[in-house]
Amino acid sequence: DKLRNPIIGNASASMEPTLDYIVVKIPRFPFDKFREVSRKLGTQMKSTGEVMAIGRTFSEALYKALRGLDIKEPKLKNKTDVDLKRLIEEPNDLRIFAILEALNRNWSVERISKLSYIHKWFIQKLNESVKLKEKARVKDNAFTILQANRINKVYKIVDSCAGEFEARTPYFYSTNETENEAKPLDGKKVIIIGSGPIRIGQGIEFDYCCTQAAMSLKKRNIKSIMINNNPETLSTDFDSSDRLYFEPLTFEDVLNIVKNEKMGGNLLGVIVQLGGQTSIKLANKLANAGIKILGTSVDSIDMAEDRDKFRELMNRLNIPQPESETSINKNEAIQIAKRIGYPIIIRPSYVIAGRGMRIVFSEEDFKKYIDEAVDVSEEKPVLIDKYLENAYECEVDAVSDGKNIFIGGVMEHIEYAGVHSGDANIVLPTLNLNYKTVEKIKDYTRKIARALNVRGLLNIQFAVKDNVVYMIEANPRASRTIPFVSKATDVNIIDLAMDAMLGKTIPDEDKNILHYAVKSPVFPFSKLPEAIHSLGPEMKSTGEAMGLGTKFETAYFKALLSSGIKIPKGGSVLITLNKGDKEKGIPIAEKLSKLGFKLYSTPGTGAVLRNVDNVILVDKIQSKHRDIYQNNKSKEFKESDESKESEDILSIISSGKVDLVINTPAIDENAIDDGYMIRYMSAKYGIPCIMNMRTAREFVDALEKYILSGETLNLEIKRSWKYGE
Repeated sequence: DKLRNPIIGNASASMEPTLDYIVVKIPRFPFDKFREVSRKLGTQMKSTGEVMAIGRTFSEALYKALRGLDIKEPKLKNKTDVDLKRLIEEPNDLRIFAILEALNRNWSVERISKLSYIHKWFIQKLNESVKLKEKARVKDNAFTILQANRINKVYKIVDSCAGEFEARTPYFYSTNETENEAKPLDGKKVIIIGSGPIRIGQGIEFDYCCTQAAMSLKKRNIKSIMINNNPETLSTDFDSSDRLYFEPLTFEDVLNIVKNEKMGGNLLGVIVQLGGQTSIKLANKLANAGIKILGTSVDSIDMAEDRDKFRELMNRLNIPQPESETSINKNEAIQIAKRIGYPIIIRPSYVIAGRGMRIVFSEEDFKKYIDEAVDVSEEKPVLIDKYLENAYECEVDAVSDGKNIFIGGVMEHIEYAGVHSGDANIVLPTLNLNYKTVEKIKDYTRKIARALNVRGLLNIQFAVKDNVVYMIEANPRASRTIPFVSKATDVNIIDLAMDAMLGKTIPDEDKNILHYAVKSPVFPFSKLPEAIHSLGPEMKSTGEAMGLGTKFETAYFKALLSSGIKIPKGGSVLITLNKGDKEKGIPIAEKLSKLGFKLYSTPGTGAVLRNVDNVILVDKIQSKHRDIYQNNKSKEFKESDESKESEDILSIISSGKVDLVINTPAIDENAIDDGYMIRYMSAKYGIPCIMNMRTAREFVDALEKYILSGETLNLEIKRSWKYGE
């Protein structure tokens, strides 16, 4: 009782909260990324994030939370009653939408409650909302039944005391009443649109950017107004900004808030480039509604995000791109793919985390994936470009004020081009690119920033093959590498971006560092066992770790260890490679053998490694083990299950005989085959599994330097700004 309540101020922290509002939290699932994974929910957590909403009633809060999920409306209208019944009976992420559809078909509350074991009170509240839809004569289905009540809202303060005391929190939610408690802030102010619930490709990296922006505005005596709906993040702490609206990030909800704040004070504009694709997609509608967008213009954003317009811009600037064409329909796209020649990459417009992107090696596969790409692009062109095999991929984070360009760093992906940047191990500065190539990348970055008239952040991805630098894509917004580059260089890049967005001049320079920084991804494969454990242009990782070091090896191992990877100092390595990688595996196997590792290999890979010492051949997966795996993935492979005459791959993994697995997927692998099972078992037993030949090469090279030098994994500890002194 000696501590003061920070929300109320004049009461003690021991005061029991009294709420006059309802809060609903709904998880956000990654099934759009892992389409092969069962949507059934149980005791194993599968969500990657969550959304929260506040309302006066349960129904109001629930529907705000559903809007805030930032997902496409589930297509349930064409489901049969049998399918709908199954979705209601079995816990899954679509269940609530199935219940709404069932109520729309006049199923009784009692029937749905009996099928789902959900209390009738909740079903009845959903039913009341469905009836409201009918009364309002909204033509859409139950997912959008509150459309008629999303305009002319007022805002209430979150005070935890039901209005008994005067609250000091600048923390608001909307509702349909008459009294508005969110009086417009006085003075200069800026609205920042957040990134919503954490999902693959749009996580706390963007929340970092939003929070840093609020802090930067505070230094300039400009008030920050945050709009976000993610309870897990720093940006939704009530004291991170001058005002927080805990609301869905839809056009209508954001516009209502902007209108409220424009009624007083000096609103300088709205920032959309910090909240990932969620906020960027609002830019055009907000601009058309007369709202000032701070920083890069809507036309420039569209030129960068629209694949067709951007390709034309690169042609005008004489910047090389892989051979490519765009299309908005399936039949035309098939003909384009034939002209370009396989392998190709399909790239939809206006996406983040590589949504809908694929590397395709045949027309048969192309026909499978093009429909999804066209759907994801939402009437924008799909880019079909030639896949540059075995090319180095790199990217740049920069800030531009329209004239001066600050280049935070040129990063190199350890994996070859074709692996999404969020899934790649990334090193700063580059390892394998010569000075001339790096300078060419910087030159292209400056040309693109000026051509797009970027005011704020810019992320560009390049591929380098045979010393030719190819443009892949440019994004005039915050990227997921901004926190990494900021911490690696000890430069607050968001602070520079705020200067640029507010019309200030920034330094025209490059930032160079004398140490190494490495970013390593963290994958959810142990939580999603049915997921296909392979890497490509669509992002799958859910987190990342970072390492700093005076040597690359130190930084790399720090990042790997921090991401949960065990670094083997000895023991055994299982090597099984696809047809195209077998010859490339010879020098890697030779180094491991010289370092004293015992090598296991399947007959196909072993035939290529026959001249390498310490190679032990093991059988492919035995049919009985394959049956066990497919029928019951949770079963342990015990001694009684194993062949007495020989061991197969799964046996040596499950028995703990292997300390590292190097397994590269077949180029067309998307089914449950041997490689899939090897990678699944590696994840299950916590064994590091390398799925990319370039990663394997860099990993083994780093391991060799440590072991041959006689050093142990003695990881240096310094303050970040001490590196490079």
